Amino acid sequence: MQLLETYWLLILLILAVSIVIAWYIFHAARRTRITGEKRDVLDEGAPPAARNQALIDAPRDAPLPPASPPGLAGAGEAVTAAVQEQQAETPPAGVTGELSRLKGVGPKLVVQLAEMGVTSLAQVAAWSEDDIDKVDARLGRFQGRIRRDAWVEQARLLAAGDEAGFSARFGAAG
Repeated sequence: MQLLETYWLLILLILAVSIVIAWYIFHAARRTRITGEKRDVLDEGAPPAARNQALIDAPRDAPLPPASPPGLAGAGEAVTAAVQEQQAETPPAGVTGELSRLKGVGPKLVVQLAEMGVTSLAQVAAWSEDDIDKVDARLGRFQGRIRRDAWVEQARLLAAGDEAGFSARFGAAG
């Protein structure tokens, strides 16, 4: 009892500091709660990002977008130069650009497929599952694109001349 009478002020001070620390800890936890739900384009069932759809539907020879905003001076020119350099890559002689009409097939893939002997949409349209596996194994960093981008389905529509069906399923033809 004498200990309590001697140190009552210190005990009261420790109790007050403990209450302040406990209040701070529990009050801070309440402020960090997430109150809203924001959907992302990567969530299941979410619609595709609108900014990407315009690029997908644009024909391959469409003019490039205007230069970047003033805050990014110089960045637009670098991107424009890179895009023009990529577009300047042309397949070697004897390789048609027919395969480049497939969504997901650019100049490098056209060349790579030509080296494997694949040069027409009719060839791609006739691929079996085994053929897809064999070609896919040789695509290197492009592996998996055949099924992911549905090349065979695209090629069947384009080889049959079904431009409307192709556009409805995959967007404007390239």
